[in-house]
Amino acid sequence: MGAGSRPRETASGSSAPAKSRSLLAACLTHALHDGYTDGLYAFLPVWQAQFGLSYAALAVVRALYFGTMGGMQIPADRALRGLSPRAALILSTVAAAAGLLIMALPFGFAGLCVGLVMAGIGSSIQHPRGSMLVTDSYGTASRHPLGIYNFSGDLGKAVLPALVAVLLPIFAWQSVLGLMAVLGIVLVAALVSLAPAASVTRNVTGEATSGRGRGGFGILTTIGALDTATRMGYLLFLPFLIHGQGGDLPAVGLALAVLFIGGAFGKATFGWLGERLGVVGSVVVTEAATALLIAATLFTPLTPTFILLPLLGIVLNGTSSVLYGTVPELSDGDTERAFAVFYTSVIGAGGLAPILYGAIADHSSQKIGVLASSATAVLVVPLVLALRPHLRSSAAGPCEKSV
Repeated sequence: MGAGSRPRETASGSSAPAKSRSLLAACLTHALHDGYTDGLYAFLPVWQAQFGLSYAALAVVRALYFGTMGGMQIPADRALRGLSPRAALILSTVAAAAGLLIMALPFGFAGLCVGLVMAGIGSSIQHPRGSMLVTDSYGTASRHPLGIYNFSGDLGKAVLPALVAVLLPIFAWQSVLGLMAVLGIVLVAALVSLAPAASVTRNVTGEATSGRGRGGFGILTTIGALDTATRMGYLLFLPFLIHGQGGDLPAVGLALAVLFIGGAFGKATFGWLGERLGVVGSVVVTEAATALLIAATLFTPLTPTFILLPLLGIVLNGTSSVLYGTVPELSDGDTERAFAVFYTSVIGAGGLAPILYGAIADHSSQKIGVLASSATAVLVVPLVLALRPHLRSSAAGPCEKSV
């Protein structure tokens, strides 16, 4: 067979069609599971009325899923790392879909709680394994594909919650959950042909990270937590900012929509931009712009705020793709566990940050709470400068190359 008739090989040893299938499998799984995660928000008022829950009890019910998903990242990775990418992604989707089915069956409040825990376990599996599949497939060229993987989650968050919101007024909530579970079964069928049945490569990330210490990864994880805290803190206050500027409920919805559209664009493009500007340059630019734009929305009228929000969304979410793409380099060879630790940190920060910023606002003012989230973005800048010595020169950026 001539060289021209063979599939083109990538840096990781995978052919171009194989790596594309792996990326598609990881992205579809990420989109569905993130859609499950945000789709559950639409059910909260229904469950409150159905089971007579207080707001505190509703928060506990919500925590059954989100707490399990965040807390099980590392244990699930440790227990299942011997599974192939196909088996791991299929298991994660089957577990999540089974959890939804348990919630949909007539088991009452206990069934709802058990189903939420089961679904959370399923979603905890897919984050590190999906990220690892992309990293294994693309090797040292995985930064931009990881940005695409990151962006796919936002697509799921946009589509599935909207579908749930449309269906809930028409069908019983149990039927809507059943339909969501069916989508999981459809994905399982697709994964059989898309996801590889065996590991894509060996030690690609170990070679890429040889000699890199855990100190750099600790800094990266802290940056990821602070970046997420900034985003979740601002989202807590945004509806109140819009109301304070004279916006009504539809205006709040529009504000969130344009912010998320900008965020999706940022996630899709900043993985690519990180390859060209470097991690340090990209993160410094995005975090500085985030801090300035957050502060600016405190002082602008409603119309200028709507102009700023898509730009804020781009930088507010774009940093995450740069950070995810840097995990393999600083993982010290154990990339799968590194992704699990990183996701645990990010999810934990996303859960705790609104509580912290809310408490700050309660004891001062809403403006101080917003400025606190802006200041958190500023804190990232010295941290990413401290990260520079741990990065390869190509990832650190042009300044590092000249040193």
